Amino acid sequence: MYEYKLKELAEKLDAVLVGDENTIITSIASMANAEQSQITFLSDKKYQDQLQTCQATAVVLTEESLPYWNGAALVVSNPYLTYARLAQLLDTTPLPAKEIASSAVIANDVILGQNVAIGANAVIDSGVELGDNTIIGAGCFIGQNSKIGRNTKLWANVSVYHNIQIGDNCLIQSGAVIGSDGFGYANDRGNWIKIPQLGRVIIGNNVEIGASTTIDRGALDDTIIRDGVIIDNQCQIAHNDYIGEHTAVAGGVIMAGSLKIGKYCLIGGASVINGHMEICDKVTVTGMGMVMRPITTPGIYSSGIPLQENKVWRKTASLVLHIDEMNKRLKSLEKKLLKFST
Repeated sequence: MYEYKLKELAEKLDAVLVGDENTIITSIASMANAEQSQITFLSDKKYQDQLQTCQATAVVLTEESLPYWNGAALVVSNPYLTYARLAQLLDTTPLPAKEIASSAVIANDVILGQNVAIGANAVIDSGVELGDNTIIGAGCFIGQNSKIGRNTKLWANVSVYHNIQIGDNCLIQSGAVIGSDGFGYANDRGNWIKIPQLGRVIIGNNVEIGASTTIDRGALDDTIIRDGVIIDNQCQIAHNDYIGEHTAVAGGVIMAGSLKIGKYCLIGGASVINGHMEICDKVTVTGMGMVMRPITTPGIYSSGIPLQENKVWRKTASLVLHIDEMNKRLKSLEKKLLKFST
């Protein structure tokens, strides 16, 4: 358990301290459940009334919200961002591995940086390079000639195929598969002929990849994930895809092959994106979006029908199915009206 004085937290978080600087904080909690020695945060002023019953020892909040709280506080301009940094300071998540386990299988020519840790039953194949302070969790597989940079963590049972490059300060959650074959086949009179996938996956620095997400290797060219990209759980990134810097991809997204996504995009959960096209920088696709055509202008894009009562949805679906017929009738009426007007 970590312990910090409020003065120390204020200095680390660039916050203005209100209250006793020697107050001890041991953990962080939600405003509803926080207790003594815990700190919480208020990021939305519509919840200010909850401060009256909050039992936390201290609260991270804005100067505007300070009059609603009688206890110790860290005053900042962006409480939610400060919460993120505070959570990093008070993080109690254990490391995926702390040393090189005796049961790990490591090829003779593997290059290990300083302070590398490798968990039980991990397999590190020939030609692999692991950077300083990299941690490989239990049961991971790192394929031939792959390279992983400094300070990168792989949780248990991550599979990294051959010739993959992963940068510095990356975090890959359990069950992710990096560099599996893309879905490449040719059809010979009804029989599927497999096309070997000869490209790589290149992942930049400060990338996070969620549990059970799959990133396929390129067919000939590489699949590329640029710096600062975050990808949630259970996503499918197909062969030859390109994701630009600092784009965020929520859970369950499916991307078809040879798709290029720009910088600073936000892709909502369960969206499906067609391949062989481009999405420009600073595009937001809301949840369950179906993107079938290129997007060339930054903005927010949505598709799909929100949840309705079944009887209402049935009427909506019926109308959608008859749109073409309704359009023809409307055009016919427009022609008749045009005749009358002339």
